[in-house]
Amino acid sequence: QVQLVESGGGLVQPGGSLRLSCAASGSIASINVMGWYRQAPGKERELVAFITSGGSTNYADSVKGRFTISRDNVKNTVYLQMNSLKPEDTAVYYCKARGEWGQGTQVTVSS
Repeated sequence: QVQLVESGGGLVQPGGSLRLSCAASGSIASINVMGWYRQAPGKERELVAFITSGGSTNYADSVKGRFTISRDNVKNTVYLQMNSLKPEDTAVYYCKARGEWGQGTQVTVSS
């Protein structure tokens, strides 16, 4: 069982950037897939991006070219760099690995 703790959320203006972090309680080197999801008010949780142990990545169409997922197997942390943020990116962002979820971190994009 892995425990995940997200951080890095906050309030940012449209066009701004944030970097989210997901720290795992143990080694992530053997975790094949780690992902970031988000859930906006009144909407279902959706996949934002995932990364495999080999470094392959996949993104939702809505964030391609703006968001970058990465992983640091030494720090046991997965990151989500978010650039050119839009109001529609406002949501609670969650990290997921091996069926476990973190508690989420709020991202609000507003002027």
